[in-house]
Amino acid sequence: MASSSGMKSHLAPTPTKRMSRAQAMMTEIPNEDNTTDDGELVPSSLVSIAPILCVANEIEKDNPRVAYLCCFHAFEKAHKMDPTSGGRGVRQFKTYLLHRLEKEEEEIKPILAKNDPREIQMYYQQFYLKNIADDQYTKKPEEMAKIYQIASVLYDVLRTVVPAARVDDETESYAKEVEKKKEQFEHYNILPLYTIGVKPAIMELPEIKAALRAIQNVKGLPRVHMPSNTPDDIPQEGVEPVNDILDWLSSLFGFQKEM
Repeated sequence: MASSSGMKSHLAPTPTKRMSRAQAMMTEIPNEDNTTDDGELVPSSLVSIAPILCVANEIEKDNPRVAYLCCFHAFEKAHKMDPTSGGRGVRQFKTYLLHRLEKEEEEIKPILAKNDPREIQMYYQQFYLKNIADDQYTKKPEEMAKIYQIASVLYDVLRTVVPAARVDDETESYAKEVEKKKEQFEHYNILPLYTIGVKPAIMELPEIKAALRAIQNVKGLPRVHMPSNTPDDIPQEGVEPVNDILDWLSSLFGFQKEM
């Protein structure tokens, strides 16, 4: 894993080397009391690192050192995305994060192992066994979606801390299971009502099935008559088939077309 002290040209392999604020070329720390969620401070141009910081905040009480490694990964990623800190708010955000990392580098030490690579591997395995292997059938889908997201972020961070040759088989096995099953718990903004093939797991939830039955109940609604032309150009009317209330509304009033 690269150290933030190497901002100029070369990056060191681990975060153990003390980071230099001067080398980072940043100014002003926007929040000294650390009361704000780091994910809320992320500039819009760096929004992709917000999930990493959210995971760091989520696990900080459980394992402060792994949370530190997540923050370090977020810092490295932010620097690669905007190395000159030219985006709006990026310089201040990176300075704030660097200040936090410098402080925690000295204060927070591994608690499960003697080094960071082993620490994050042990924590990842414990997290999987406790929250996925043991609890996946007792937690709600929205809880499992959050757990799988945390596990995915942890593994991404783990791969930057642990050399590929030192990632053990147990960790790799758990990571493959997470990758295989996490899609079952992904958040949907639009439910796939009429998919072809295997239905997404979310469509098997009782509340989703009940909602689908409700919108498909179109009995008693007026039939939608649509004008049509015969080959002889004689205007005729036909009945528009509808699958659900959404089709019925669309036939009557239309919906906005996708751009």
